[in-house]
Amino acid sequence: MKENQETTAQGQDKAVAGTEGGLLRASGITGSMTMVSRVLGLVRDVTIARIFGTSDGADAFFLANKIPNFMRRLFAEGAFNQAFVPVLSEYRSQQGLADVQRLINAVTASLGGFLLLLTGIVIIAAPVIAVPLAYGFTDEPPKFELFVQMLRITFPYLLLISMTALCSAVLNCYGRFAVPAITPALLNVSLIGCSFLLAPYMAVPELALAWGVLLAGVAQLFFQLPFLARMQLLPKPVFAKQHEGVERIKRLMVPALFGVSVSQINLLLDTLIASLLVTGSVSWLYYSDRLMELPLGTFGIAIAIVVLPSLSRKHAESSMHEFSETLDWALRMVMLIAIPASLGLVLIAEPLLVTLFHGDTFTTDDVVKSAGSLRAYSLGLLAFMAIKIFAPGYYARQDTHTPVRIGIIAMTTNMVLNIVFFLNGFAHVGLALATSIAAFVNAGLLLWGLLRDDVFHWQAGWVKFLLQLLLAGASMAIFLLWIAGGWEQWTGWTVMEQVLRLGVLVAGSIAIYVASLWLTGLRWRHVYR
Repeated sequence: MKENQETTAQGQDKAVAGTEGGLLRASGITGSMTMVSRVLGLVRDVTIARIFGTSDGADAFFLANKIPNFMRRLFAEGAFNQAFVPVLSEYRSQQGLADVQRLINAVTASLGGFLLLLTGIVIIAAPVIAVPLAYGFTDEPPKFELFVQMLRITFPYLLLISMTALCSAVLNCYGRFAVPAITPALLNVSLIGCSFLLAPYMAVPELALAWGVLLAGVAQLFFQLPFLARMQLLPKPVFAKQHEGVERIKRLMVPALFGVSVSQINLLLDTLIASLLVTGSVSWLYYSDRLMELPLGTFGIAIAIVVLPSLSRKHAESSMHEFSETLDWALRMVMLIAIPASLGLVLIAEPLLVTLFHGDTFTTDDVVKSAGSLRAYSLGLLAFMAIKIFAPGYYARQDTHTPVRIGIIAMTTNMVLNIVFFLNGFAHVGLALATSIAAFVNAGLLLWGLLRDDVFHWQAGWVKFLLQLLLAGASMAIFLLWIAGGWEQWTGWTVMEQVLRLGVLVAGSIAIYVASLWLTGLRWRHVYR
């Protein structure tokens, strides 16, 4: 049996070694699978906007869904992932498959048991917990009661998606990037299906969205289990008292709960304050955030997913020169994607929103209001992406304290700016702008810390690279401003005309951006790793 396990482990290590041979290839696999999910996510948001619009029920759902999704970033992809992956990578590199299995089992029991207890408490105490979470809804009893009901339905998603994240971390650590990347698509399929098939039969149609979230959590978890079973690493909850690996993960995770999730905390604060504003504010922030998340989730997180296991292994092997080179490569990739994406979202915000969401339930006023917060979020896109790669530079070295200190500074900045912008009448746009500024504070301090710790060094060619990005971005901006025209005329076109025109804008701007980079000397060999 032991020989079989060792043979399996060797085969898995070979698979991982092949993946390690090309970070860009691995990022491409992850990004392409994630792109499928994000496109479906866009279809989901278009569906929700056109069916439910910016109603009280939509506001209640977006806020109720924000709570487990925010905590998911703490207990799943965020702090847990940053603490679990380095320890799991170390076990994979230095111990046998049986030890890895025992670690996974112990973590499953510890994390799952805690979240099961937390879920039970929230479901029982939802009317009390809902008061501070949706204080702006308390003066509208029907809206508040709907929020409570939705919170009870959606909160178990936290337990399900956290277990899914554990499975994804194992798969990623062993080089199986495609399965975890495609898994989120099931959430979008579920929400789209419930919007069409379940909503018409419910007294409150928006409740169908809440049930869609819960169904998706079940589907996402059970989708990944067969792949882990074939790897002989199927998670089985087995409590192991004072398991060394679990204790280390807990020590790393406690400070990381805050440090790695500052951006999400800031976004949650935006939503909570928005509940105090006029009806529609929560929805405007949601739709603009979703468009901003399209490039962030497709490319930024894809790079981060691939970088963390690589950095963890390089740290375990004391290959600090390669550690620095990997961070430098990741930052260049982030800038290569973030700059054109940010420019595009800022310059054609209204055409995007009109094409995707405009209709009877999403009015011209909704377009204008959402465009304001979309531009504000988009200004911080580079910082949001940079955080995704700078934070792993600390967690791969099992340093969770520094990001916490930086996170406190960033969160304080966001809260102060929220108040300043709120008092000066910036409404929901001020909330989004405060989040973007805080993200730059966070990213800047994380970068400064990596430089101070002498684990990140600027590689050759940065001045030329920045000039190439500047020229390519300027060319793309000129094209968009020239072709887009006044956005008001877009509202008079048919959906097909809007889609075709938007397709020309997107495809044309990408072509001009890539061509400009090529003409200024950037080649495939400069970005391939």
